[in-house]
Amino acid sequence: MSETSGPDLGARLRRRRGDRATGRALVPVGQREDAQGSGILPLPPPDEPATPRPWRSGVFGALDIGSTKMTCLIGRGEPDGSLRVLGYGWRRSRGVRGGAIVDLREAEAAIRATVGQAEEAAERSLDSVVVNLSCGQPESRIFSARMPIGGREVTESDVSRAVGEAQARAYIEGRSIVHTMPLGFSVDETPGVLDPRGHLCEQLTARLHVVDTSSNALRTLEQVLARAELKLSGLVAAPFASGLAVLDDDERELGATIVELGGGTTSLAVFSESRLLHTAFLPVGGVHVTRDLGGMLSTSVDEAERLKTKYGAAELASQDDRDMITAQLMGDETSSLARISRAKLISVIRPRVEETLELVRDRLDGAGLGRAANGRVVLTGGASLLDGIGPMAARILNRPVRLGQPQRIQGLPEIAAASTGFATVSGLLAWAAGADRAYHDADMPERRNTGVLRRIVGFMRDRV
Repeated sequence: MSETSGPDLGARLRRRRGDRATGRALVPVGQREDAQGSGILPLPPPDEPATPRPWRSGVFGALDIGSTKMTCLIGRGEPDGSLRVLGYGWRRSRGVRGGAIVDLREAEAAIRATVGQAEEAAERSLDSVVVNLSCGQPESRIFSARMPIGGREVTESDVSRAVGEAQARAYIEGRSIVHTMPLGFSVDETPGVLDPRGHLCEQLTARLHVVDTSSNALRTLEQVLARAELKLSGLVAAPFASGLAVLDDDERELGATIVELGGGTTSLAVFSESRLLHTAFLPVGGVHVTRDLGGMLSTSVDEAERLKTKYGAAELASQDDRDMITAQLMGDETSSLARISRAKLISVIRPRVEETLELVRDRLDGAGLGRAANGRVVLTGGASLLDGIGPMAARILNRPVRLGQPQRIQGLPEIAAASTGFATVSGLLAWAAGADRAYHDADMPERRNTGVLRRIVGFMRDRV
């Protein structure tokens, strides 16, 4: 009888079936089962530790032009992958409303003061800066372009034509493209191809994320910077910049949403698979809460801001009816003082914060991003420091929420509230120092109309 037939074969088969029935796992050759007799295939060895991010050499400037404050950083990249701030400036904003410049003289003076403070601290001057984009009603859109290939190999020229076609479709008269970021390619019916070069296909499809804004608003921004003796070296959507500063690599890969609760606007950016998928800007922010308080309590704007910052909260607590605070009223020649409960103050703040978060939820749900928009939400900006806003945001957005602060950057103010306000400008500094390489934006100002193919090919090489 042969070795592969008869009773011996049946016994071996029964033993194998018995092993599977008990859920026994494979044991690699040369390894022993554990004491309980259940061998487990071990995980592969971990990858080598990632090398620190290679920064550009030199010192860079970043300027966040907000509706309530302006911040400036001067800094450089360190060999360990972190950023070092050499000097920072922080001033009250003037001439800006809802993210847009409305008074050139006031904005120029505020920019000069903010940048001057940073230059004095860093003991060096700036001639160019990377600036945040909040003006001109920015819009975020996804475009696809299909190019016939005819069954041959895809070349770099094909990739360039597909990207150029998508950019042409994105063009709208009176609008300027700020970001053009590749999200991936499809070859025939195969989506998610990172580098299509060399693939044989009938049709190549390029998918790009485009962010644009009003051309006139950009020209006004460049004009006010020129009046302050500065050049625009880069432009980055504000929530995108915040995401570069406060999200870690895993959050950007697995999916996370930045919600920047700013003074004049609230903005959001959705990240997934280490790419920026969506941005949105809402015309509501902390200034509106301050004005609500001033109108309800008959106080000045400065007094309303003080009350909001010192005593404000997003949710009522049991003792708030008993906690009394002093507010300085306006309207008479000599201002008078009034005693109000903290509960009354919060009852004015809460509806506006709820409204803002509901608008954010509606934007996320209506963005058509599917599961990519269901990840963790990270709150930044001044309003994110309100007591109780985390639980409220988690309830309204129906997503896990945490408070974001800049990571891997040295030299910021040590006070948590101050460093939170530097989230956007920290991301701008990272972008200037080299973080833009990971996103391969084809529309940075110094590269517009040139080098698009080189940057797209660089994207494919880095992702494969």
